[in-house]
Amino acid sequence: MRFGVLGPLAVWTDDGDQVTVPGVKVRALLAALLVHGGRAASVDRLVEDVWGDDAPANPAAALQVRVSQLRKALDDAEPGARDLVVSRAPGYALETDAVDAARFAALVARTQSAGADQDPHQRKNVLTEALALWRGPALADFADHEFARTVAGRWEEQRLAALELLAEARLELGEHTVVAAELAGPVAAHPFRERLRALHLRALYQAGRQREALDSYEEFRRGLADELGLDPGPELAELHQAILEQDPGLAPRPAVRRGRRRVTNLAEPPPLIGREEALAELRELLARSGWSR
Repeated sequence: MRFGVLGPLAVWTDDGDQVTVPGVKVRALLAALLVHGGRAASVDRLVEDVWGDDAPANPAAALQVRVSQLRKALDDAEPGARDLVVSRAPGYALETDAVDAARFAALVARTQSAGADQDPHQRKNVLTEALALWRGPALADFADHEFARTVAGRWEEQRLAALELLAEARLELGEHTVVAAELAGPVAAHPFRERLRALHLRALYQAGRQREALDSYEEFRRGLADELGLDPGPELAELHQAILEQDPGLAPRPAVRRGRRRVTNLAEPPPLIGREEALAELRELLARSGWSR
């Protein structure tokens, strides 16, 4: 059984069928258990996560009822899945690593551990796979729950870092035009994220949109000063200067397509030996068409 938190809470069987977890409180319990990442959450913690300030008269008993309902929903979908929800001091835990957030983190870690030596095609493919796991804002249906907000913010930070890594790989592959277009939305949503802005400026410049790159930097500089009283960092300032000077080091890389070899040495075509009649006919046709050698 697989669990999804990178978007609205979701559960799937191993065959990919959607699992219905009935009841708002039961779903909140599942979300709270998933947030703890396999660690045991205390009864008091889970009661607060599920009911907030509106705890029932007998919270431990009420929680036990919801645990039973969750186990039944999982077991009805996939026999034996009830055993994933275990009683463990000081409360309960969901013992599984089949969570999209864990898969996402593992894929991103793979590219980070490989470093810059990894082929940019491989980095692009792995990071694209990782970001495809996102179905919307993390735990979107529990955005008003305190337990979800903190971890969702951490996952969102990881998503943005992965997006930046992907943009870097794609710029290495010469995909500046696509990167310039696709980063416009994230930059607007996170206007003071410097690394993201730098990648967008570079992509804009390499796509032949120098004026837009300079305007974007100025927008960032003014906003940072007005809102936070800060100046752009030295790396972004250096990039801005390089764009102003049209530094050759910023020249766009040619698009790299995997599986295609670049031909650098072309053999001379063989002479048309023994084709005098054909050559004469060709010269006559060219002459009639107004072409001359």
